[in-house]
Amino acid sequence: MAEAHRSHFSIWFYIGALLTLYGALILGSGLWQIDHPAPGLALQNLHAGVWWGGFLLVSGLIYLAVFRPRHN
Repeated sequence: MAEAHRSHFSIWFYIGALLTLYGALILGSGLWQIDHPAPGLALQNLHAGVWWGGFLLVSGLIYLAVFRPRHN
């Protein structure tokens, strides 16, 4: 009996997708906060949301590229 061909996804591919999604959301929020600063927020000039979102976005894209499903 022939077994159906299935594509196997690594759990790291899904983690990369989540990192990419979260990174895009945090980066977008950080960029929005540059134009709309909250009054009295300490260390706001460091733009942590932009840096953290960019890091998550880049690392998520690396995970997606490395662990993408391949056809045998």
